[in-house]
Amino acid sequence: MFDYLIIGGGIAGISAAARLSEHGATLVLEAEAHLAYHTSGRSAALYEQNYGSPSTVALAKAARTDFDGMLSGVLSPRGFLLVCLQGEEAQFEYDLEHMHLSEVAVADAAKLVPILDSSSVIRTASSATARDIDTDMMLQIFARRIHANGGTVATNQQVTAIDKTKQSWRVTTVSGQYEAQKIVNAAGAWGDEIAQLAGLPKIGLTPFRRSVARLSAPGGQAVQGWPMLFGPGERWYAKPDAGGLIVSLAEETPSPPMDAWAHDIDLAEALSRYQDYVTEPVTRPVASWAGLRTFAPDRNLVLGPAPQDDSFVWCVGQGGYGFFTAPAASQLVADTVVGNKPDYSADILAELSPSRFLD
Repeated sequence: MFDYLIIGGGIAGISAAARLSEHGATLVLEAEAHLAYHTSGRSAALYEQNYGSPSTVALAKAARTDFDGMLSGVLSPRGFLLVCLQGEEAQFEYDLEHMHLSEVAVADAAKLVPILDSSSVIRTASSATARDIDTDMMLQIFARRIHANGGTVATNQQVTAIDKTKQSWRVTTVSGQYEAQKIVNAAGAWGDEIAQLAGLPKIGLTPFRRSVARLSAPGGQAVQGWPMLFGPGERWYAKPDAGGLIVSLAEETPSPPMDAWAHDIDLAEALSRYQDYVTEPVTRPVASWAGLRTFAPDRNLVLGPAPQDDSFVWCVGQGGYGFFTAPAASQLVADTVVGNKPDYSADILAELSPSRFLD
């Protein structure tokens, strides 16, 4: 018998399990052969504390304490640059204000990114708080904490049934059965499916596909020190990665829960948009992939016990914010499970609570 059984081995589940392992016997069940196979393994890996809804920003800011402490070394300097063409000024102004950016001269921006097309780009703005996230290091730190506290992480454990007994939950997988006092649903795109297996109502999660192409370093330049580039309204982005650039349309195409793949039309559109801002011609991608970013209807995370049964705990709806909110989101989940009062305003807690989906 476990105290806590976490379904899902992405960053949401592993971080929640690490926190809960300090309070009782903990088991993580991951359907795939290794952790972070789906969304967490396909992240753009950027920490930006002013990105997202008010509740997401609150979590991102609260996470900084752990990034500077327990997760020291996970963050590294990156920065990002918002770039604007003629006709995009209104959206540029909106992003400038809401993300607390600082406008910089185009000539100065071109010193940071030498391929920036200064004849087309008319305005630029930057962030001083954006950081790269070493996602593998972060996952391993949390996983080591689970093991150090006597917890267990089991892979190849797709859940096929969930039953409530008088004393506990019984979770059946393709290879066995497990019992636990409480379940944490950190199944990402499959979150609603897990709830239905447990006899609880769906909350309306929607997975959205996002495709990514990797390009060789444009013009053979050293790109590792460049900031991440965004078009206004996040119509596309480009980020240094593995000696080249990853480029995405930042599209949100509804998808069923699945092992997503990149669509050629989305890759082509992403590269076309990126090309409008730079001087170096786009080359053939050396790799491509896609991931699912899963949102609740109001695009806030869903963290805490289900109102129908407080032994079933939601930890879903991370969207594109999973890694940079995980330190604070996992602590909030653990606090609500063990009865500690989370250190957030009532408004923020209401935005995150699963109770907001009650009819």
